[in-house]
Amino acid sequence: MARPRKPLLSRERIVGAASALVDAEGLDAVSTRRLAGELGVSGPSLYNHFRNKEEILDAVADAVSAKVDLSMFEESDSRDWRTALHDWAVSYRAALTEHPHVVPVLARGPGRRPAALRVADAVFGAMVRAGWPPAQATRIGALMRYFVTGSALGSFARGFVDDERAYDPCRYPHLGQAHLLAERQEEIDEGAFDTGLRALLDGLAAQYEKVAVQASRTGAARRDGP
Repeated sequence: MARPRKPLLSRERIVGAASALVDAEGLDAVSTRRLAGELGVSGPSLYNHFRNKEEILDAVADAVSAKVDLSMFEESDSRDWRTALHDWAVSYRAALTEHPHVVPVLARGPGRRPAALRVADAVFGAMVRAGWPPAQATRIGALMRYFVTGSALGSFARGFVDDERAYDPCRYPHLGQAHLLAERQEEIDEGAFDTGLRALLDGLAAQYEKVAVQASRTGAARRDGP
């Protein structure tokens, strides 16, 4: 009887194994030797697909970016720019919270990663089509990335221990209930994200009104000019 063949090594298999390691143990768990062992191959065979560990982690991060919904930025989509940013931010954060250990890689920016570049292109293009000046559209993309990745880096509520004795009222008179925060982690963290996102979008909406007025005045001046 013929011996069963091992599945061929591919970029997809390597990324899948690396993603599982990152999710379970963090970025430091990934090494070419560890991955080779997980995949049942020799270490050098990985270099036929990736030059080094950094390229593997980039591919893991890009696989997360590929999960982010971008449909709201399509020209055929009827959502206005504010709703599109809101819905995208929610999808973006959901993808990151499923894979929190890879957030530091994503926070460095898109680099050459194809899926991450598609995200940046979609956001920028949609904002310009909505009437934002290109420079401001770039800033909006940066602002949204700061906000979403920052919200996914860690839990505010879990930053407090559940030991009431840690919050001596003589030293911390306003933290009498802090030991209860961890058990309400989802409610607090999701609520904070929603509050921050709405405040951010409210601020952008106020700026957008000024942009629209300025554009209207510029257009009128051109029509009334010599």
